[in-house]
Amino acid sequence: MSALNLDDFVDLIERPDGGIRRDAEERRERLALPPGALGRLDELGEWLAAAQQRVPVKPIEQPRAILFAGDHGVSDLGVSARPARSTHRLVRAVLDGESPAAILAARLGTPVRVIDMALDCDPEELPEDVTRHRVRRASGRLDVEDALTLDEAERAFRTGMAIADEEADSGTDLLVLGDLSVGGTTAAATLIAALCGTDASVVTGRGGAAIDDLAWMRKCAAIRDGLRRARPVLGDQLQLLATVGGADLAAITGFLLQSAVRRTPVILDGVVSAACALVAQRVAFRAPDWWLAGQASGEPGQEKALDRIALTPLLDQGVTVGEGTGALLALPLVQAAAALHAELPERDEDNGGDESGESGD
Repeated sequence: MSALNLDDFVDLIERPDGGIRRDAEERRERLALPPGALGRLDELGEWLAAAQQRVPVKPIEQPRAILFAGDHGVSDLGVSARPARSTHRLVRAVLDGESPAAILAARLGTPVRVIDMALDCDPEELPEDVTRHRVRRASGRLDVEDALTLDEAERAFRTGMAIADEEADSGTDLLVLGDLSVGGTTAAATLIAALCGTDASVVTGRGGAAIDDLAWMRKCAAIRDGLRRARPVLGDQLQLLATVGGADLAAITGFLLQSAVRRTPVILDGVVSAACALVAQRVAFRAPDWWLAGQASGEPGQEKALDRIALTPLLDQGVTVGEGTGALLALPLVQAAAALHAELPERDEDNGGDESGESGD
């Protein structure tokens, strides 16, 4: 029995301030631009105002990208185009500034923090500030054994909570969430299929590095085997993460819930963060009000999960690489919405308010 009571999150998580959001909507009506001229940026600005509890919105000045990393034993079955248990190579590419996410983050001036939860490599191969939270060396093979013990799942979950607290305490005003894993999309699809009551074929995608048909069939089979093990524990979200999730997914779930407790907005990346968001929604139904979906990854599991938690991706550029890339691509859009709502002047009523910039017919 875990000492962690997930039911506490129901009381701890409040929705963004509805009254402040109405104030933001009223201010938007007083801007020089006509209604609808900013499209979805209006909605984003009002959401940020409610999250920040202030009008006008404060510009996003201290975003940070958080990438949770881990290997998954199910990768031994050949369900990924990458070599099994090779996630440490992805981590090294981020640390060396050579991955798409690292390049985007550097261009955007956004610090990146990598958290090793279950990499299958010697800790000495990576910096201590990356490996110090590791729960175990690779999660178990979810098709035939639990990914984690319940104690390991709780440790990982609490680590995610602690990271969220550290970021909130340091002044981070927007979190960009991603994952680094080999086999992680298989675990994510298993969680989504279990929580949505669908068959493996409905949620099984090709992954960031596209797999061939034989690998897709192996992935489907692994997810179906995982589903048989997941269904008996659907009522216990921590046990579900221990059974078919993994240390990185358990940490992300704790991170998402505690970020909502701390009123820190989060941009989700791909199918792994979407799966964890779906688990977190089962824990606390208000939590999704604090999240944005960054980009449609093309993974059917992500689409299923986001539909279930009523989040619409900000972008759809066909980017499948994962690793936080899609969430980072959406960051400038969110920053633009904040800047516009913070800095656009209100109408000068004496001039009739005709300052839209775009002429009519």
